[in-house]
Amino acid sequence: MPDYGSGAVGGPVWDDGVNFRRQIDTGFNEESKDSSSHDSKDAHAEEETCAICMDSFTDKKKLKCGHEFCRECIRMSVESLGSICPVCKEVFGILEGNQPNGTMNVTTSRMSLPGYPDCGTIEITYDIPSGIQTKKHPNPGKPFLGANRQAYLPNNREGKEVLSLLDRAFKQKLIFTVGKSTTTGAENVVTWNDIYHKTNKYGGPESYGYPDPHYLKIVKDELKAKGIE
Repeated sequence: MPDYGSGAVGGPVWDDGVNFRRQIDTGFNEESKDSSSHDSKDAHAEEETCAICMDSFTDKKKLKCGHEFCRECIRMSVESLGSICPVCKEVFGILEGNQPNGTMNVTTSRMSLPGYPDCGTIEITYDIPSGIQTKKHPNPGKPFLGANRQAYLPNNREGKEVLSLLDRAFKQKLIFTVGKSTTTGAENVVTWNDIYHKTNKYGGPESYGYPDPHYLKIVKDELKAKGIE
C-alpha cells in the first residue's frame, strides 16, 4: 500500500483537509487506472497467445475445455500426446495410445478373490508379441520384447463393469506401451501404461493382489482420466 506521508503523493502534505484528500485521491486513482490498464493489456495479450508455440494464434482452434491453440499446434500435440488438452489434460476426443498389436482373452473361474466371496474370478490374459517399434515408440525401427500378462477381477457387477472399460482401453491401445521396465531396468520392452491392474490374486495392494476394497474405484478413476467411463 502506498505511503501517504509527507511528499509521498504529489508533494508535501497540506494542512487543508480538502486539498490533502484531493491529492491522495488523485494520485491513487491515476495509479489504479494505470495498473488496471496494464493488467488488462497483459490479460488480452495472454488470451491472444497460443500456449504451445507461445506466439500469436494462427487459425485458432478452441477445445471443449475452453483452451485455445493454433490449429497446427494442437494437431501436432495430438499426434504426439493424443487427444488431451496440453494445459488442463482433459480428454477431448477418443484417446489412442501406442500399444503394439496383441490379444486380450477373458476366462472365469469359480475360485473367489479375498474380499469378494461367492462370486468367482474374472481372469484376463494379455498377449503382446515381440516386434519392431513404430514412429510412435521411443526407438523406431528397433525390435522390442513382447509380454504375456495376467490380471484378475471379481466376477460381480462392478468387476464386469471394469472388464468392459478395460476392453475399451485395450482396443484404444492404452493398456501397454514400449519403454523401460521399472522392475528389471530393461529397455525396449512392453510395459504397463498407467492403468492399475491386479496381477496377483493374493497379497494385498503391496503385491498387486487382493484384498483391496479401493481397487475397483481407483482403476475406474484412472480410466475416466483417459476418457473411458
